[in-house]
Amino acid sequence: MLTPEQIDTFFSQGYLVLPNFCSEQQWQGIRDFAEQQLQSRAVPVELESDLEYPGAPTKENDAAETIRRLKQVVDRSPIIRDWATSNQVASVLKSLLPSPLYLVRAHHNCIMTKQPEFSSDSWWHQDLRYWRYSEGNLVSTWLALGEENERNGGLMVIPGSHKWSYQPHQFDSNLFFRQDLPENQALLEQKVKLTLNPGDLLLFHCRTLHAATRNYTDQTKMAAVFTYRTESDTPIEGSRSAESEDLKLS
Repeated sequence: MLTPEQIDTFFSQGYLVLPNFCSEQQWQGIRDFAEQQLQSRAVPVELESDLEYPGAPTKENDAAETIRRLKQVVDRSPIIRDWATSNQVASVLKSLLPSPLYLVRAHHNCIMTKQPEFSSDSWWHQDLRYWRYSEGNLVSTWLALGEENERNGGLMVIPGSHKWSYQPHQFDSNLFFRQDLPENQALLEQKVKLTLNPGDLLLFHCRTLHAATRNYTDQTKMAAVFTYRTESDTPIEGSRSAESEDLKLS
């Protein structure tokens, strides 16, 4: 359960970092499993070359098969499911969203990686850009499975951006927040570069603007990322958000 001060911070800033949220045994167990899955290339996965973000290898490049995300991980192992649906996580989320809560299977539900040499830049965006929900009030958890910082592609966020009103012209055709507009540049100057240690948990709202650079180190960066919604915030029928049955938390 969050303190009143932490709740206020989340709703005012659109994100909240909880240091040392889980034990080394917990995060290391998830990381060990993720490394096994990466080594065996267990599907489904998303490749860096699939997205063609800046820095990503092309389809013709020798590194075209570099994995960006292990997808649908909540159904891969009890280690993952036990974490993502734990009372430890649910108690925090229930401080921010009314119960009952559901883990979203269609979005995130992944181990996010940034590999050395062949990772990419993910520019400013809101996660809700491609999601379709009746209310659009979802919260994501980001569990650091190692150090995250400016050098290895750690997240950057714009505090309070989940509450702003936007015009369509502020985003490009791929719904990235345009960096060439003076009005946007003034907002982007407010960015905060997050530093996370293994076991830290980041909570962020689906409307919070965030970004990350590529990984400039020689070590793989990994995080376990899941998204949650309320019972009333239903996926829109016919959209990708409605393709998978969500998992109700106890």
